[in-house]
Amino acid sequence: MPPIELAGRLLLFLLGAWIVGGTLLSAIKTFVLPRAAPSLLPLVVFRAVRLLFRLRLARATTYEERDRVMALFAPVGLLVLSAAWLLLVGLGYTAMFRAVGVDSWIAALTLSGSSLLTLGFYPPASPFQILLALSEASIGLVLVALLIAYLPTMYSAFSRREAAVTMLETRGGSPPSPVEVLARYRRIGALDRLGDLWAQWEQWFVDVGETHTSLAALSFFRSPRPEHSWVTAAGAVLDTAAIVHSTVDLPPDPQVQLMLRAGYLALRHIADYYDLEYEPEPKPDDPISITRAEFDHVCDRLVDNGLPVKADRDAAWRGFVGWRVNYDTVLLALAALTMAPPAPWSSDRSKLVRRPLLRRLRR
Repeated sequence: MPPIELAGRLLLFLLGAWIVGGTLLSAIKTFVLPRAAPSLLPLVVFRAVRLLFRLRLARATTYEERDRVMALFAPVGLLVLSAAWLLLVGLGYTAMFRAVGVDSWIAALTLSGSSLLTLGFYPPASPFQILLALSEASIGLVLVALLIAYLPTMYSAFSRREAAVTMLETRGGSPPSPVEVLARYRRIGALDRLGDLWAQWEQWFVDVGETHTSLAALSFFRSPRPEHSWVTAAGAVLDTAAIVHSTVDLPPDPQVQLMLRAGYLALRHIADYYDLEYEPEPKPDDPISITRAEFDHVCDRLVDNGLPVKADRDAAWRGFVGWRVNYDTVLLALAALTMAPPAPWSSDRSKLVRRPLLRRLRR
């Protein structure tokens, strides 16, 4: 074999091996690695699927119709991602089979597909081709097994998330609001038990912050009921805690501050995964999307419902802003990213922020 042809075959084999290796690394980061490790291929696939869904969303006239369309986005994206992994592995092995002596590209593609799908209708012709075929069949089986094992873990995390979101409707209505949460706790004489709520949601934020970065598709799995959303529920609980700490005249509770910190850190970690922009060190007096008039209206409603509100409204406003500034931008960005249902102080103003872009794709 001439040296030039030998060098060409070697380069072709290395190219195929690089494609297969990169695909396996992407699958490992997505399915196996227990931490947030963004991979280019899933980002490209989900971005492309989202663009196709936007074509359908352009014809939607109501939120309910948009919700029905977007409910399929994450499942379809996962299936397309799995197909993309198998396709790339098949193409990589096609190049390697061609490099080791298979007569034509069509024959190499046929042998690769037969091996990847373990069909066995095209037998390899040499010992080295047999080794390649066996390795490709093993990789195909591993990818399918990883997807099968991945789904129960994802749906378990989804169930934990949605149990708390649904339970919030009992306390805060639908969509949930801080006024409804606090008014209902006052009516049943349970204001002294708000600490249980903060402890529950601190644990919820820790769980969501972990699962929605290591299992990134979870962010786009929509709630079973169209009016529910993990993003708007998170915003309602954080706003309730911020109002209790700054405005409602109740004995100090350190648990509320721990929950607030757990909440905005979890939202920031998820925003970091999607490369959303926010100020990591905001000042307590930085502007937020809530106006003073809106805050005063909530205070008046709290008074109407019998809640003890602090007399110094200016100090209460400054205290509320000091907490809200930590999660205001990321909350609105995540509401826009997930197309959350209408809810006060979150998705109702998510268009005020620039539509989040996956700038990592451009880089």
